[in-house]
Amino acid sequence: MAAGIVAWGVYLPYWRLERSAIGAALGGAAGTGTRAVASYDEDTTSMGVEAARRALVTPGLPAPGGLLFATANPAYQDKTNATAIHAALGLRSCVGAYDLAGSVRSAWAAVAAGQTRAMLGGNPLVVVADLRTGLPGSSDEREGGDGAAAFLFASQGAVAEIVASAASTGEFLDRWRAPGEDGSHVWEERFGEQAYVPLAHEAFADALKRADLTPDGIDHLVVAGLHTRATKAVAASVGVRREALAPDLGVTLGNLGAAQVGVALADVLERATPGQVIVVVALADGADVVVLRTTAALPAAQAARRAAGVPTVAAGLAGGRRDLSYPAFLTWRGQLHREPPRRPDPDRPAAPPSRRSEGWKFGFNASRCLRCGTRHLPPTRVCVSCQAIDEMEPERLADVLGTVATFTVDRLAYSLSPPVVFGVVDFDGGGRYQCEMTDVDPEAVRIGDRVEMTFRRLFSAGGVHNYFWKAKPLASEGSI
Repeated sequence: MAAGIVAWGVYLPYWRLERSAIGAALGGAAGTGTRAVASYDEDTTSMGVEAARRALVTPGLPAPGGLLFATANPAYQDKTNATAIHAALGLRSCVGAYDLAGSVRSAWAAVAAGQTRAMLGGNPLVVVADLRTGLPGSSDEREGGDGAAAFLFASQGAVAEIVASAASTGEFLDRWRAPGEDGSHVWEERFGEQAYVPLAHEAFADALKRADLTPDGIDHLVVAGLHTRATKAVAASVGVRREALAPDLGVTLGNLGAAQVGVALADVLERATPGQVIVVVALADGADVVVLRTTAALPAAQAARRAAGVPTVAAGLAGGRRDLSYPAFLTWRGQLHREPPRRPDPDRPAAPPSRRSEGWKFGFNASRCLRCGTRHLPPTRVCVSCQAIDEMEPERLADVLGTVATFTVDRLAYSLSPPVVFGVVDFDGGGRYQCEMTDVDPEAVRIGDRVEMTFRRLFSAGGVHNYFWKAKPLASEGSI
């Protein structure tokens, strides 16, 4: 069996911003529909963790042999962001983790590298994420969106085999952003269209030739890119049947940039049947095309995801909380500086303690007593029940569900989105921990609510991001 995708995962944030809210605040029309918005405590790294967790949720998958993380909006520069994802997933130290960052096409570079490494038997995990902002009132702000996708590649057991691929490249100005700038500059659309369409046709024809395929043989066509006019022109001009075109996700989610092609492909994999041909075209400073063929293993993978309770992309399109205000959105993006709580700013985390507690801080590992079975959060050397010393084994709780035992709503704590809800969570199988809750309505939270853990950014101080785990209501509508 040829190398290909064995598992996939998608993360879409809980929040949606109505485009009409932008128009109402700034004056004029801003279009219809919504865009997906990462919360104040999310960035591309945390969203990448969530997408990767969903890709690895089903049992029996091969262990990742490498991690590639791509984004056009990295949380850090001059530091590898993939290492935080590596730690949050609890991957072995012998698994390499690498960034491909700086442009939307970096996402396709990660996918292409994953394909190549899978053919060599490396089982790479490819994670793509983006957080699109733009200046207030810009088309990027209005039409952009936030999200992440992840794909596990392997040389055997693929649900979608790699049949062929091709690429074309051109040097032209479509969009660009200098280091330190908040928003991208965009050239006039007609010039981008004139550059993209011939490049896409070239790569598309080359890929189909290598696959010995005609446009009539394509069951699903995904065309993605930030240049909306060019993507529409390419989809309409390559000779593929209209019913084969993948649905437009932009009306509800916006354009997810580096993550757009991954989320669209995941949506197709959730609907496809064995033996179908999927062609993906990504437009970013050129064109990249891959031809995939689904296998008999796909239905089992789809069923396993349903059994594990992983929502589909379609569920994410239908969900999401839509009452986010435009001022709150600008505050979360750092474009509206509001009066902070009258509390001291948080101190940045120190490197030595972070390194020593990596398993707890990033992996959310508890310790279980080998003598009496008591679970401890945070992990400890001495058992609180039987006082056994150093008779512990680590136990990952990031994927264990819990119940709210009690909670409090703090309206004075430092936060970009007050009030802060703190909950005491009892985990299934034992263990209690007090933590912050997120994606939660302070007026709706109740004792007895079921919660799951999610990887978030607690705060940033001195240029250092402090990542940890928060609890959120189980299956928060729209957050997948």
